[in-house]
Amino acid sequence: MERFKAAKKASILGIVGNIFLFIIKIVVGLISKSQAMMADAFNSASDILSSIMTYIGNRVSSKRADNDHNLGHGKAEYIYSMLISVTMILLGLKVFYDSIMSLLFKKHFVFSVWLIMVCLVTIIIKLFLYLYTNNIGKKYNNLLVKANSKDHRNDMFITGLNLVAVLLSLCNIYFVDGLVGVFISIWIIITGIKIFKDSYDVLMDKTISNETKDKVLDIIKKHKEIVRINHFNATPVGYLYYVSFSIFVDGTLSTFDSHKIANDLEKEIDKEVPEIYLTVIHVNPIDVNKD
Repeated sequence: MERFKAAKKASILGIVGNIFLFIIKIVVGLISKSQAMMADAFNSASDILSSIMTYIGNRVSSKRADNDHNLGHGKAEYIYSMLISVTMILLGLKVFYDSIMSLLFKKHFVFSVWLIMVCLVTIIIKLFLYLYTNNIGKKYNNLLVKANSKDHRNDMFITGLNLVAVLLSLCNIYFVDGLVGVFISIWIIITGIKIFKDSYDVLMDKTISNETKDKVLDIIKKHKEIVRINHFNATPVGYLYYVSFSIFVDGTLSTFDSHKIANDLEKEIDKEVPEIYLTVIHVNPIDVNKD
């Protein structure tokens, strides 16, 4: 499926790019003892894990429905997104602690032109990864890729602040390095919490948006032979939804004609509303003269 192939490519690019960035950041960070660069390196480490989780989650969620999983494996995408979020939150707390210690004990780092070079290389690579994954995430509505896209976007701003801290060190202003580390850690934690919430909503079967529901209801209203509907339910199946509801039609219609109305409506909804994975309609007869 094209959606999963695109997500697979995005995750592999993310893994390769972040491994390269982690190596150069950790080496330069250890040599210079820059807390901001070390925080940035740990951020890249979390990005490596995110990309790996994206790859695994995408692979699992792309499996077809089977006897044990009648609606497919789409929710795996959100399970792995939640794992990414928890890892990001824990990593953010670790970086926050180290940065606070750096500020309290006024640790200085050794300026190096390599700090500037690493920042510039990171911004360029992350800009490319952000533009690519953002396009894929929006095109296929893939939460895992969207989460990766936000990571890449955040990394550009984070590394930009890191660059500012490095340049300020030339004026013997070192405390900004620790502050940037604190900011990076808070950013990582907030991003992790947002991803956790998005994943949690789907895993807890949060219903479709009002906008999507209105699309379905507008289609139903076009069919004048449908007197009313009830028991409207929507359950997420991965990034799409399974929708079911009951319709009431003239009880004098033949079984064939009444079910044809439902079958035609199911096909129309599946075609017109891309957020819907499957529509199931139950038909009830009604005495239109009494209704």
